[in-house]
Amino acid sequence: MKKKLLALLMSLTMTAALIGCGSADQTASAETTETTEATEETTEDTVEDTASSEAEATEEAPAADLSGTISLAGSTSMEKLCEAMSESFMETYPGVTVTVEYTGSGAGLESLASGSVDIGNSSRHLKDEEVAGGAVENVVAIDGIAVIVDPANSVSDIPADKLAAIYKGEITNWSELGGNDEAIVVIGRESGSGTRDAFEELLEVKDACKYAQELDSTGGVKAKVAATPGAIGYVSLDVVDESIKAVSIDSVEPTEANIIAGDYLLSRPFVMATNGEISAQNDLVKGWFDYISSDAGKDVIKSVGLIIPQ
Repeated sequence: MKKKLLALLMSLTMTAALIGCGSADQTASAETTETTEATEETTEDTVEDTASSEAEATEEAPAADLSGTISLAGSTSMEKLCEAMSESFMETYPGVTVTVEYTGSGAGLESLASGSVDIGNSSRHLKDEEVAGGAVENVVAIDGIAVIVDPANSVSDIPADKLAAIYKGEITNWSELGGNDEAIVVIGRESGSGTRDAFEELLEVKDACKYAQELDSTGGVKAKVAATPGAIGYVSLDVVDESIKAVSIDSVEPTEANIIAGDYLLSRPFVMATNGEISAQNDLVKGWFDYISSDAGKDVIKSVGLIIPQ
């Protein structure tokens, strides 16, 4: 009897052990399956994240193959824009060198026509003969032309017809405009200047102006007016500072809001002209214009006080 009980106990013990092993194996197998599935999911997520990151990097990264030199020449009024845009462009594309000569709009377009530069800068619309010669007008920004006087001048607003009369030599003393009894010294730009062309065309005084002095740069006009009592001149709106005083025209101040609204008389385009359409240019020139129209390029335009074309 004792032997039978002992045999029965041993049999039960072995059965329990076998059941325990089976349960452990199933548990281990289940855990292994779960771990494998989790690993596979993590791997898939990692691959997807990596692919997504690489795609985003590709979209944001500049084209690394842009290299060489791009040359511009023309308007002195566009100096601030060109310097800022060139610096930003070369930071984005380290393999590119941008050179700019400030020779005046007319001279810049002549350089473009001769093929000595890639882009001709003009602070006015292109003339019919320039377009006939193959130049294409690419407006990159809008600028206002500010009429400036020396800071001590008490006159703050000039009607457009009176301004025209000043430049034609018909009004010669500030007292005629409610100011001090002081002679008006008429300062302007040299022949061929885009600023001069735009100013005279908008004011309808083309070839009728009587200048006391004609200077060859925006900075020259600004400095001369600032240092000369009774002086009046015109410059790009983006260079106006405390050294000079910008006056209203027909009671409209020279501000971005007024220019966009079309209320301010004296506004003009900043043009980067090419020989033929942009699409026909080399990759470097096309890259330059792509950058100007990008968010980064628009930020540069706004940073120098210019208006983005609508």
